[in-house]
Amino acid sequence: MPKGTVVGTASVVLRSLDKVTGMPATTAGSTQRIADTCEAPGYPENPARARRGIAGGGAAGGQVLHLHAYDESGFETFHAEPCAAAIRAVREACPGIPVSLSTSEAIESDPARRLELIAGWTELPDLVTANQSEAGIIELCEHLMERGVGIEAGLLDQADAERFVRTTITDACARVMIEPMDEDPDKAVAQAAAMEQVLVDAGVTLEQVHHGDGIASWAVNERAVARGQGIRTGLEDTIFMPDGRLAPDNAALVRAAAALRAG
Repeated sequence: MPKGTVVGTASVVLRSLDKVTGMPATTAGSTQRIADTCEAPGYPENPARARRGIAGGGAAGGQVLHLHAYDESGFETFHAEPCAAAIRAVREACPGIPVSLSTSEAIESDPARRLELIAGWTELPDLVTANQSEAGIIELCEHLMERGVGIEAGLLDQADAERFVRTTITDACARVMIEPMDEDPDKAVAQAAAMEQVLVDAGVTLEQVHHGDGIASWAVNERAVARGQGIRTGLEDTIFMPDGRLAPDNAALVRAAAALRAG
């Protein structure tokens, strides 16, 4: 398998094999941008659809599965029961593949309440994504690491990267997510390069996974592949295929990412 591969349901990650043992991993997840991605076919907003979507992503080459949990009303949530149901759905669909859950403040903006809810999780994911710019994120990461959950440290801009390399958790994280949010491909690629350089200058050698937002995600992916880094794609990151067509489902995005990774 080529270096730097990960693919998933609403998001796919292609991990670099020089940083991990065994096959590269794929991440499948549901989007945080409801207005955009609910228009996409196969959007996994409940456990049944998540199971189908993730199975498709896994069959297309997924290795780590990333998702957001939803309550019965269709809203993202950190409450224990729907989170456990989402995790079980993924594990039933793709046994043996690591599961990653979101901890985004977009789901719960109060840091204390977010920590309280996540502390109540009865079924733990293998990993969580944790945006390093968010209030209370270090305390949350430390809590989850104590419970054996791996941290995917999310960096959205250069300031995030500079903040992350000064934290107490840097070396304890599972990997770094380089996630420029600019929808202009050239600007997003430049932002990814700037974040990566901060990590290099600080001597951070964690595995990296890169992705962008919308159509720019593919440009960020291409740069990462050329550098041997991991990549991510899926409905969380983009609803567009590389040629600009609307993606029919998450599996199609994963297959496109796998093809990019294979060269």
